[in-house]
Amino acid sequence: MKEISVLILKFYKKNISPILNRIFGDACRYTPTCSEYTVEAIEKYGFIKGSLKGIMRFFRCNPWGGHGFDPVG
Repeated sequence: MKEISVLILKFYKKNISPILNRIFGDACRYTPTCSEYTVEAIEKYGFIKGSLKGIMRFFRCNPWGGHGFDPVG
C-alpha cells in the first residue's frame, strides 16, 4: 500500500499538478509542497500515519493557515 500511494502521489506531482498550476497559478503556500510532504511522511512513518500527516498538512494549507518551510516532523 505504501509503494502504491507513493507512486500515485508522484504521478500526480509530475502529470496533474503542472496542469492545475497553469490553470489556477502556483498556489502552494508551503515548502515542500503538500504532495512532496505526504510522500516524505509516508516513506518515514508508513502508510497510515504518513497519510494522516499529509491530510492534516493539506487542511493547514489555506489563506488563514501558515506558510513557508514546513518539513516532515
